[in-house]
Amino acid sequence: MERIIIIGCGGAGKSTLARQLGEKLGLPVVHLDKLFWKPNWVQVSQEEFDALHQAELAKDKWIIDGNFNRTIPERIARCDTIIYLDFNRFACLRGVIKRVLTTYGKVRPDMGEGCPERIDFEFLKWVWNFNKNKRERNYSLLNEAKHAKVIVLKNRRAVKWFLKELTEGKIVV
Repeated sequence: MERIIIIGCGGAGKSTLARQLGEKLGLPVVHLDKLFWKPNWVQVSQEEFDALHQAELAKDKWIIDGNFNRTIPERIARCDTIIYLDFNRFACLRGVIKRVLTTYGKVRPDMGEGCPERIDFEFLKWVWNFNKNKRERNYSLLNEAKHAKVIVLKNRRAVKWFLKELTEGKIVV
């Protein structure tokens, strides 16, 4: 595992898992939100995001967390491992609410500079509908990724188990 992508619903813990894996495996972590957001929640242009994204993909080793659906196929083509956090909507909403309560008004390390944590109805709606709108496509992409190891984790307990097994050397990297 030298080029890992982590996808899944907001609030599932993609960024947290990316950081934990980066520490365990000694791999650099790329948070797509950091590439996408300029200060005060201003989006970069599509061209700028694509250039930043391509520059990261060109590197030999990385863990990239985030969806940005338009560019998932590019990451899949370059990765050797895909981790899909396929959590239910309630777990994801709980994750979002916990994150907001603990970091509201602060800039998270996985977010663009000058973008403090906030709560917004559109994002909550996106989380609520994520599986209905994205799950089928995500599994289709996973099924097409014959070259990559695919790991689907369904809940936080499975993530903890995965990290434990990895630490104990029971999962081949």
